[in-house]
Parts: sequence; structure tokens; C-alpha cells
Amino acid sequence: MRLWVCIALLSIVLCVSADRPRIFEKIAEAGKFVRDAAGGARDMFRAYTDMREANYKGADKYFHARGNYDAARRGPGGAWAAKVISDAREGWQSRVSGRGAEDTRLDQEANEWGRRGGDPNRYRPKGLPRRY
Repeated sequence: MRLWVCIALLSIVLCVSADRPRIFEKIAEAGKFVRDAAGGARDMFRAYTDMREANYKGADKYFHARGNYDAARRGPGGAWAAKVISDAREGWQSRVSGRGAEDTRLDQEANEWGRRGGDPNRYRPKGLPRRY
């Protein structure tokens, strides 16, 4: 009797999972997007903290590219988070820090390079410790 109950329950579970309405698939996709975005934000924060820790002259563009690269590899949510964070940072930097439009343009170039899957090492300065 128990065997038949187990078989019946297993059959129901398999049938329900096979005939899952599209709404559940969309909810799962939305959940993945949110998880990827959160992970992408963590990747961006890790690149920022590594940049601050390294405190290495000329490494700014490398860390921009690396943060965007790591975030975008997570998927559309990670790429979205990287773009939002990068654009906000560059907008703030160009208005408040006074580093200038050229620096902002070069930072955005490195950001986009990383998000498109380009190797961040393109911007790696000589002598930057390997741990970064």
C-alpha cells in the first residue's frame, strides 16, 4: 500500500512539474535576474574594495573593467547591475570629484569593455600584485 501511495505522489509531482504554467517560469526567471543583479552588485563592490586596498597608481581602469566583467558573467541581471552602478558612479564622479569628462569617458570605455566580456587585463598596469 505504501509503495502505491509513493508512486501516486511521485506521479503527481512529475505531472505538475511537467505542466507548469508559464507564470511560474516567468517568476523563476525574475528570481534569477534578481539573484544575478545582487551577485553583480557584490562583484562591483569587491572590485571597488580591491582597488582601494591595492591603492596602485594607474589601476583604476583595470578595476572598472574587472568589476563589470565579473558582474556581467552572471547573466542579464549582473550586467544590468554593473551598468547601473557604473553609470551612477561616473555621473557622481563627473559632477562632484572634478576629474573631468576625459577621465569619465575612459572609465566608461573600461566599464563597457568588461561588460561585453573583454579581458580586464587589457587595462592591467605593470607591477599590480597578482592577487588582484
